[in-house]
Amino acid sequence: MKASPQTSIEDLICIGFGPASLAIAIALEDASTAPKVSFLERQSQFAWHSGMQLPGAKMQISFLKDLATPRNPRSKFTFINYLFSKNRLNTFINLDTFLPSRLEYEDYLRWCASHFEDRVSYGQEVIEVSPDLTLNNGKVARFRVIAQDTVTGELATRLARHVVIAVGGKGKIPAELPQFHSSVVHSSKYSQQVATALPDQTQAYNIAVIGNGQSAAEIFNDLPARYPNAKVTLIIKGTALRPSDDSPFVNEVFDPERVDGIFAEGAELRAQRIKADKATNYGVVRLGLLEHLYERFYMQRLKSEDERDWQVKLRTNRKVVRSKDVDGKLLLSFGKVVEDATPQGNEDLLVDAVFVATGYERNAHEGMLVKTRSLLTETAQELKKFPVRRDYKIAFDENKVAANAGVWLQGCNESTHGLSDTLLSILAVRGGELVHSMFGSEAAEQQVRAKL
Repeated sequence: MKASPQTSIEDLICIGFGPASLAIAIALEDASTAPKVSFLERQSQFAWHSGMQLPGAKMQISFLKDLATPRNPRSKFTFINYLFSKNRLNTFINLDTFLPSRLEYEDYLRWCASHFEDRVSYGQEVIEVSPDLTLNNGKVARFRVIAQDTVTGELATRLARHVVIAVGGKGKIPAELPQFHSSVVHSSKYSQQVATALPDQTQAYNIAVIGNGQSAAEIFNDLPARYPNAKVTLIIKGTALRPSDDSPFVNEVFDPERVDGIFAEGAELRAQRIKADKATNYGVVRLGLLEHLYERFYMQRLKSEDERDWQVKLRTNRKVVRSKDVDGKLLLSFGKVVEDATPQGNEDLLVDAVFVATGYERNAHEGMLVKTRSLLTETAQELKKFPVRRDYKIAFDENKVAANAGVWLQGCNESTHGLSDTLLSILAVRGGELVHSMFGSEAAEQQVRAKL
């Protein structure tokens, strides 16, 4: 894989340089193919889940599901080779775990990324992807990618036959809360913004956390350590915090080969299957953290039966129905999700800050691709969607786009490719699939020529 200058016509541009694009870079390197490639990343440097790098946070998947091992265990980019190169392999073995710390896994990803520094342009926010070159037969054979420098505002244009969009999700804040407020922080920005929202660690703040999944539970667990005099309330829609299911049979939901079956299903049946499997990954918490939190609740009850003395509280079956600013604080009004017989119902809570872990929107590609809508079939244009094939390539009208050109989407295809689409679990294999989809026939031709 060769680095490509900004002025050249490239074989591939990857928009976003997170784990998904990094897996593609590694697959290209392992395949010893030589396309001209560049990666455009909005952040100023490589970072992964920087907002949730909390003390003691562990990975939720085995280190063997790294960016290379499931596709090629002999790759130099395996987690084990990372440990070996850092002179920590034996000491990691002594930990007797398949779940490294989240901090160490980010370091692994950063180590992988360091091998491609000459191909990555940081501080580049892509604002548009549009058709560029049209052949005599009327088919588009190249795309124009326009990016803006996040510091200078300068625009730069790059051209490529293949474009991959892998920009991740944008934190979703409930509509009932202010969308741009210094005291409302999404979990994706927790570590960076918590000190700004709550600057005095000695203050007796009132804090709310909204969400019933792993991120909400980790923030709820972290806040009392940062602010020992604060009162922290966790608001969840469900009737209880529930554990994630990572048992062996259930874990097969995330196996790469499952994608074929999910994609082949009819839309209605596929949606039912995905909904049934969501308890493995959505709105659930690792059992160890649940037990730790429950013990904290128990110990504070041991010290005092008066709920007003408790540092942490849990409110179940609740949702935010409205909020308003009151002298720099937020007054949150809650209602029941499901009407039941409990006497408590609607209630207000005045807080200094609210931290929300309510998921992500994964539609950034739609804004980038506005000028390519005319390349879709009439049916897709009416649905206002960018349908993707099994190989993640947008299903443009074959009469409008050349076969050896196209746009591929990553991390926004859960409804067609299953729950694993937004997760790390299948990135190694998926990276190889995309390389084959984009360059498979060319790589095979190169191998034949090499043998002549």
